[in-house]
Amino acid sequence: MLDILLAPGVQPPDASVTRNFYTTSSCGVCGKAALDSVRLSTRHSPADDPLRLAPATLIELPDRLRAAQRVFDTTGGLHAAGLFDSDGEVLVVREDVGRHNAVDKVLGWALLADRVPLTGCVLMVSGRASFELVQKAAMAGVPALAAVSAPSSLAADLAAEQGMTLIGFLRGRSMNVYTGAERIVTKDIA
Repeated sequence: MLDILLAPGVQPPDASVTRNFYTTSSCGVCGKAALDSVRLSTRHSPADDPLRLAPATLIELPDRLRAAQRVFDTTGGLHAAGLFDSDGEVLVVREDVGRHNAVDKVLGWALLADRVPLTGCVLMVSGRASFELVQKAAMAGVPALAAVSAPSSLAADLAAEQGMTLIGFLRGRSMNVYTGAERIVTKDIA
């Protein structure tokens, strides 16, 4: 609830343009009866993105993400999301208490910088890869999503439907590739 007191002489807004609705900071799925009610279609399909990634590049992403987490160093309690190019170079990293919010900040940066669709990019997250994060990435045209933890089965299903590469348990020198393995190249890229 918010109480506002107007200064003397200030007229209240015209009540005929009032919009009353509740908003939350949830991911968007909470409170929905069916996933079909939150499933979105993207104008920027990642399916045809020609992105190719070397395993050596992917293995470096968690350390590069962690190195860019300035607030985590002092708090130890924030998630991060980072956008990387095909060579593993950091484009942007954002932190937040919620991993969804960190991803929203990264995608918001890309939108404001007129970089959507995010062709040729990898979105790396410090937590798990959920359905909602895959959907957000697909909406922005991100062809690859990598996470240090597990994806949900719904995330893997949606990534497959969208033609995205989904990588989980990206830690140390190992990873699990759940979808889009054709983007991972084991030979030198010519």
